[in-house]
Amino acid sequence: MYIEGIFTAATTPFYADERVYFRKLEANVARYSRSLLAGIVVLGSTGEAVELNDAESREVLKVAADAAVAEKVLIAGVARESVRGTVELAEAAAEARYDAVLVRTPTYYSPAMSEAAVLHYFRSVADRSPLPVILYNIPRFAPYNIPVPVVAELAQHPNIIGIKDSTGSVEQVRALIEATQIAPKRTVPVTTIFEPVTGRMLEPKLEMESGFVPLGDLSGGVAMAVTQPSTLLKTRMKEIGFQVLAGSAGTLLESLEAGAAGGVLAFAACAPQACQEVYFAWKDHDLELARAKQERIAGPSQRIVGQLGISGVKYACDFNGYYGGKARAPLLALNVEQKAEIEGLLAEIRN
Repeated sequence: MYIEGIFTAATTPFYADERVYFRKLEANVARYSRSLLAGIVVLGSTGEAVELNDAESREVLKVAADAAVAEKVLIAGVARESVRGTVELAEAAAEARYDAVLVRTPTYYSPAMSEAAVLHYFRSVADRSPLPVILYNIPRFAPYNIPVPVVAELAQHPNIIGIKDSTGSVEQVRALIEATQIAPKRTVPVTTIFEPVTGRMLEPKLEMESGFVPLGDLSGGVAMAVTQPSTLLKTRMKEIGFQVLAGSAGTLLESLEAGAAGGVLAFAACAPQACQEVYFAWKDHDLELARAKQERIAGPSQRIVGQLGISGVKYACDFNGYYGGKARAPLLALNVEQKAEIEGLLAEIRN
């Protein structure tokens, strides 16, 4: 799977009684689908994945996938504390037609998470997962920073295609890129303009043609529209290596300069266009503009995502026209002063 560009880390909206608000989830995914984002990550940290039970997780994955357009790369957060539980949710993601799964390190038995245990966990998941695996390194929440040599070993696995590194350290991103240069190359399909090809794009589709069945061929004597398969997608092949994605909007540009393929950003849940503008300016080799766009989001993302957390991101979504709502308990709601602060931070970032 070719993974490049900016991905939003989608939130999971709830009713006041904390049931999942699926219609709002659909609305968010539909709006992200109309943006220029490369794709959507469902049930990552921003999606409060650890707050949902298995049944809710499966339904969230299905609803989000059904609401997304075929051109968006869909990544499902599926991590559980056991290999078995993680693989079962990965299978559900495959049934819902996701393109890859995002898997973090187990956390509850953190003292037992030796390098050997971490290697065994990720390899076991990758061996059995029906979808490509993206490692998820987020020591802020999971008390384990996956060592670069461990990532380099895991990059040799044929079903482990990349990592989202949320340390916020450009030095670590650079080290990961250097250490995984020797990972096996993969040849994957892309569009004629070298954009990712998702599994949903390759599915046969039936479209109504303007012609009609001849009257003589109809037993009931009523003309009917002919349904025929649509034209097959034209693709070409591209060779890719192990892909490193930044997990911090505050260091996005520096990470791209270091060689990252893109970013999975919580700040893109409320401000996808602002994050995209950094990426597009960098792709156009306009570093002056890219730096200006990066500076624009650095402070707001650090305060909203880094300090105010999930509740901050969700209120920022509400303020910018997406559905955020309250976080699930035990996460606390923001106070009036914090909400006003977010409104001030996003006054010039309305998208």
